[in-house]
Amino acid sequence: MTHQLCPQPPLFPVKKTLIGMVHVRALPGTPKSRHSVKELGAACVSEARALQKAGFDALLLENMHDAPYIPGPHGPEIAAAMTAVAVSVREAVGAMPIGIQILARGEREALAVALAADCEFIRCENFVYSHVADEGLMVEASAGPLLRYRRNIGAEHVRIICDLKKKHASHAITSDISLADVIHGAEFFGADGVIITGAATGQPASISDVAAARKATALPVWIGSGVSPEQMEQLAPYADAIIVGSYLKREGHWTQPLDLARCDEIAAAFKKAISPG
Repeated sequence: MTHQLCPQPPLFPVKKTLIGMVHVRALPGTPKSRHSVKELGAACVSEARALQKAGFDALLLENMHDAPYIPGPHGPEIAAAMTAVAVSVREAVGAMPIGIQILARGEREALAVALAADCEFIRCENFVYSHVADEGLMVEASAGPLLRYRRNIGAEHVRIICDLKKKHASHAITSDISLADVIHGAEFFGADGVIITGAATGQPASISDVAAARKATALPVWIGSGVSPEQMEQLAPYADAIIVGSYLKREGHWTQPLDLARCDEIAAAFKKAISPG
């Protein structure tokens, strides 16, 4: 099944892509907010430049420090601050591809930020089907409203990459629907790619799930959590892109500062895994 009549050119210039997660510190108005928007941007620029230097191919900016999350819509201060941060990162890394994720259910805001800051993609949590997340019940699939919004604001060049059976969530409601069925739903509804994760942040995705996703669709298949150097050789054959976040931080915990040695280690493991022979 082809989900687009006129397929867009490849999102990334390379077939296999390593994406570094930049966890934006708590945004204005959220419980842990302690920094000015200028300081938020400076911290993200520092991390982005380090990841670029280590050999990462792309970046994903996410407001992970805004916990506890609330489902969108979000206030204008969130979109405004994320836009300021994203513009600063864009200016710092040049043409390096950048994605945006706004937790939770902030896909419309993420799309607006991506358009304003000249970013290439967003990560969407609830594109198809419903589930119960730790921040509450996510009832409505976002595909229909989101694709219409993308058309309305002229952002059709911004790709929408979708989590399947999202982490930090129960999927009892859809327990009779296989992973392949969810992928086919996302494909039919116009996803530009799908993301396979573990059950929670920092937990590895099942290799069998990644292999099943690769078999089920021609869409790009990304891996979105818990990737370590030891897994690269097994995962790389199935994945078009691998997002790494927690492993890059000191002691492998997402709340800690970036560990440059870990960044170099994961980048080297990825390069080795995708090298011919």
